[in-house]
Amino acid sequence: MDRRSVLGAGVVLGAAVAVRPAAARAAEGPVAVSEADLAAARALFAAGAYDRLGRLLPPLLDRAEHGVRSGPAGAARAAGAWVLASQLAVKQSRTGSAGAYAALAGAAARRSGNAVVLASSARAAATPLRRTGRAHEALTLLKEAHAHLTAVSRPSAAELDAAGMVALTAAYTAAQAHRGAAARDFADEAEEMALRLARHPHGGRPSQLSAGQCVLYRIGIHRHLGDVDTALAHAARLDPQALPTAERRARAATDTARTLLDAGDPAGAFAQLRLVELAAPGEARRPSVRALTAEVAEARPGLPGLDSYARRTAPGSKPSSW
Repeated sequence: MDRRSVLGAGVVLGAAVAVRPAAARAAEGPVAVSEADLAAARALFAAGAYDRLGRLLPPLLDRAEHGVRSGPAGAARAAGAWVLASQLAVKQSRTGSAGAYAALAGAAARRSGNAVVLASSARAAATPLRRTGRAHEALTLLKEAHAHLTAVSRPSAAELDAAGMVALTAAYTAAQAHRGAAARDFADEAEEMALRLARHPHGGRPSQLSAGQCVLYRIGIHRHLGDVDTALAHAARLDPQALPTAERRARAATDTARTLLDAGDPAGAFAQLRLVELAAPGEARRPSVRALTAEVAEARPGLPGLDSYARRTAPGSKPSSW
């Protein structure tokens, strides 16, 4: 299969892609994205420090425009920067921007020729595709990326990690499309890869894929499939401290809150929203989490502490901590 087919025309969610003015790029000079730049930006995302990441990204994206033309390594780092921009746009409910950045990431990933980078770009593209009713295209994209990663007989730890995360994203995508059998098959495959990765020496390289990550995804997968009891059973067995980042711990609490609200337990949902704020205050201020807070308030008016929580997490409020 030709890697250039990955992240093709179907990924582009809008014809226009916002870029920085040429004068601004020229003022900074033709400096490519460095590994240190990318690591710093990823650390902010992992911490849920989205305001700070938003201030860091514009010059990073300027340099990505140069880096994509500097060779495979520069293209890979440029793709990483645009993936982060897409992920941040998703957090901010800017679906059109998320799709545009994902398209740029996909183009850079193809230039890099790196299957792991291609997989990261495919995962970034899947979310805006799902949100615009194109889950089928997202699944096709993810399957292609997964095929590249698993084509070798002995994948590296990095390839196993990426393949497992692609499988989890595909499982979640299939669940949102109400394709239960496919969702469960992808989730099962990810769990098998997590077991393999746990036994695979990886020289201290941090992995995204883990047993805890698989359980976290199962909460959302089963909730989207309408199986609230199974979703809550997975939530009960998940140890949030086993998750690697604040962003992931906040996501676990958010998904559990949604499931508890579906189960008719707004008080339990609010308890989880408090955990979102404790894990990553920036997550509690996201538009979708604010909407969830409003749903809890509508379901249970006067819930003790909810009004102050809503004020504290309102847009423009001062974060309690970073």
